[in-house]
Amino acid sequence: MDLQGYLRSKPEAEDGYPFGPDAQVFKVQGKLFALVFQRSGCECVNLKCDPHQAPGLRDLFAAVSPGYHMNKRHWNTVRNDDSIPPGELQRMIDHSYALVVRGLPRAKRLGLEARHGRDQIYRGAL
Repeated sequence: MDLQGYLRSKPEAEDGYPFGPDAQVFKVQGKLFALVFQRSGCECVNLKCDPHQAPGLRDLFAAVSPGYHMNKRHWNTVRNDDSIPPGELQRMIDHSYALVVRGLPRAKRLGLEARHGRDQIYRGAL
């Protein structure tokens, strides 16, 4: 799966390297929803996750672990090693993005929803 391409396709997603060349950060409205990095020779992504869902995903997929250098209750690290079906990885990304959008101040959230439509923002996410 083209991880960076899918992350960039999220409405108003912006990426950059504020922590240096080894960690690509993806944000919406200035808030982090994904962090891509290499670990042990494998591409990984930190994704926000509902704390009630995170343990289940970790149990279900060997490629999902508590968030590396993140709050382990709210973030998962996912190894992009093709062991997770692409549709499931996309759902995890959609979920992370939607959680971050839901946490935005009301005016920013409503503006984003008005510009792109609620279906596009929350597609398959929650």
